[in-house]
Amino acid sequence: MGSGSRTITARISKLAAPLAPAGLTPRVLGVCRWFGLEPRPRPRVLVSHLTLELRAGSITMLIGPSGSGKTSILRELMARFPATCDVGRVSPPANLPVVEAVAVDRPLTEALSILSACGLGEPRLWLRRFEELSDGERFRARLAYTLGLHLSVQSLSPILCDEFAAPLHRRAAKAMAFGLRKLVSRTGLCFVAAGANDDLIADLQPDRTVRLVGDGQALVMLAEPVDRPVSFAQGLTIEPASRREYDRFSAMHYRSRDELGFVDRCFVMREEPDGEPLGIVVYAHPPLELRLRNQATGGRFQRNPRRLNREVRVLRRLVIHPDVRGCGLGQRLVGETLPRVGTRFVECLANMGQVNPVFEKAGMRRIGLCGQPPELKRIQQELAALEVDPLSPEFVSQVCRRPRVRRLVAAAVRLWYRGLTGGGACRVERQSAAFLARTYRQMAGSAPVYYLWERPEMKDER
Repeated sequence: MGSGSRTITARISKLAAPLAPAGLTPRVLGVCRWFGLEPRPRPRVLVSHLTLELRAGSITMLIGPSGSGKTSILRELMARFPATCDVGRVSPPANLPVVEAVAVDRPLTEALSILSACGLGEPRLWLRRFEELSDGERFRARLAYTLGLHLSVQSLSPILCDEFAAPLHRRAAKAMAFGLRKLVSRTGLCFVAAGANDDLIADLQPDRTVRLVGDGQALVMLAEPVDRPVSFAQGLTIEPASRREYDRFSAMHYRSRDELGFVDRCFVMREEPDGEPLGIVVYAHPPLELRLRNQATGGRFQRNPRRLNREVRVLRRLVIHPDVRGCGLGQRLVGETLPRVGTRFVECLANMGQVNPVFEKAGMRRIGLCGQPPELKRIQQELAALEVDPLSPEFVSQVCRRPRVRRLVAAAVRLWYRGLTGGGACRVERQSAAFLARTYRQMAGSAPVYYLWERPEMKDER
């Protein structure tokens, strides 16, 4: 992992915690007599002769029990470097969607990358306002907001975070620490965290760890970050699963209503054998015709459904538990299961491909961006002429109340189902107007990236 060359140095010769004298009440005097204590205590030395070199692209971790001086050191850094930001003191706009508050002067893809690195990799969370998040989500959103602020001004002053990851489940905290390490190294930010436990060291990989051991003493350890998997990856297992196993994951996907088509194989990733499931990948039979598939395979499957069914599967869904997104588990799950599908080719159409290169990292080849079919564009134009906006709050009621709008939406959903399963007309007839409206809203703006994987030992046979 790379690092920047710019460095600022903070030399702390002595940092003490002054203690206010207690009032000489009968109880105070009683405690002093029993335990031999002074009613007017001397200042307690927290740290002496500590030098912190804060380098661009580096992380410093302060570790010690409560009262050891971690917060006092952070306050000292805040006083010395006015441009410093404290994650616990920043206030993101409460009434804005999270995605509108993070890295506002940067491209959307960069804002989403920051959010994902901070453990907020779920698109539905990006649309929530800060005030609507849970305590753990607020911590991660506040962290992302602070990182975005510093990237905007390109300041070398450190970002400070007291009680780092304290509100999070420890597995989620490790995943977030892993993502933050990569982000800091990539962007050249300078980050100083403080906490009472060292269980995040393996994933945060601080360049400098400062252990506050008492009596003003601090043990400083230096380390060079290396590229390695997240700490809990060693015990992960991947095993075949049933279609039913996907049901517990469907609500975790931003398109929970999507059709899976004719499912062929599923694989689940667990924290350990028989342990909690952390991810699932679903492979299904492919749609009959795709322009980019024909382009990538030289028309091998045009008007040849038997060969298509024999040689191709489509990666229909990849879902990783929200707590552990962004730390390479999706890449591993896909990479290890592609050869186990049993076909020569595996393809994938992924909207997330425009933000996250997980499928390329897993060994698939990016072919291109899928355009919308002419029939769907025509339907969208007719809806626009009727002043119908799929993103408006009134869209569902318009589909319910206006027969022409419902017919157009049903035709679009029918086209989509046909692309997934080769059929779908009967299914559309059975669905309510409200269900059709929600389905159309999910698929109308879809412009997925098309990926293709070919079994290595068969590449020369074409």
